Amino acid sequence: METQNKITVVLADDHTVIREGLRVLIEASGDIAVIGQAENGRQAVQLVQELHPNVAILDVAMPQLNGLEATRQIVKKCPETKVLILSTYSEEDCVYRLLEEGATGYLVKQTALHDLLKAIREAHKGNAFLSPTISKRLLDHYRNAFQRGEMLRKTSPRLTTREAEILQLIAEGYANKQIADELGISIKTVEKHRQQLMQKLNIHEVASLTRYAIAKGIVETPVPLQSL
Repeated sequence: METQNKITVVLADDHTVIREGLRVLIEASGDIAVIGQAENGRQAVQLVQELHPNVAILDVAMPQLNGLEATRQIVKKCPETKVLILSTYSEEDCVYRLLEEGATGYLVKQTALHDLLKAIREAHKGNAFLSPTISKRLLDHYRNAFQRGEMLRKTSPRLTTREAEILQLIAEGYANKQIADELGISIKTVEKHRQQLMQKLNIHEVASLTRYAIAKGIVETPVPLQSL
């Protein structure tokens, strides 16, 4: 694939049809090339480290490693790559957290193609870009909170990268040994991080951790409780 003088992009979404559709639409622009595709956040981080694209486009809800944590790792490991979020989630808290972790832009999947292409080009230049609907919701939220004299938002306890990874895998039904194998660490290390994140969140049951992860958009669908 000839990518000289083109903006290079890595796409990450766990739905193959969506990824392929986006690839076709993006590459039809002529000045943007999709050089890699990932089906989860962990693959996305690995591809970005290998390929060093100009822009990474991530979904929020992905298996094994969600878009929030993938964004945090990409920004830390490959700061030259700009991160755009393209998701069905548009809640203020989700948008805030992604922007705090270093995302350059946030778009909803219903966004028009020209907005997505503009966002890619603006991100490549280092400029921020939000979907018009996201911008309006954030402005309305700020305005209403200011008028009511409220705090703009309540902050959630900040987890380390490893704690966030383990939280997601717990919520997806992984046992400690499976988590250790997946992350390449010892079971004792998993148990240590697991205890630390439970203390930070003041949650001490797996079912409650799973509900927390679902509520925060860390995992997309609940795991049957009998498997927990």
